[in-house]
Amino acid sequence: MAALSGNLFEGALGDPYQEIVTPLFETPHLKIERIVSMGQKSPEGFWHDQPFAEWVMILAGSAGLLFEGESDARVMAAGDYVLIPAHVKHRVVWTSKEPPAVWLAVHIRGEA
Repeated sequence: MAALSGNLFEGALGDPYQEIVTPLFETPHLKIERIVSMGQKSPEGFWHDQPFAEWVMILAGSAGLLFEGESDARVMAAGDYVLIPAHVKHRVVWTSKEPPAVWLAVHIRGEA
């Protein structure tokens, strides 16, 4: 395999009405992507319920992440990360617009 390189902040800005998801690397058991959110959030009443574990980190900006059963969103700022086990329901309640929330997401298929 050839060496892969790039810059996580290059090309991070775009349409302020859509989240930008950029795949960076993928194998059958692992997927890494950059997500840029500019005020986007989960739709009211919607909960993510993913069949895989996901490790996310905020690289820039901030966001509020709420887990089912919790009363308050976890405020995430640059450098904060969380491992979300498979089938743990969660939602994004807010993301910063200025600066945009830049996430690094690692999807882990199988045991985490």
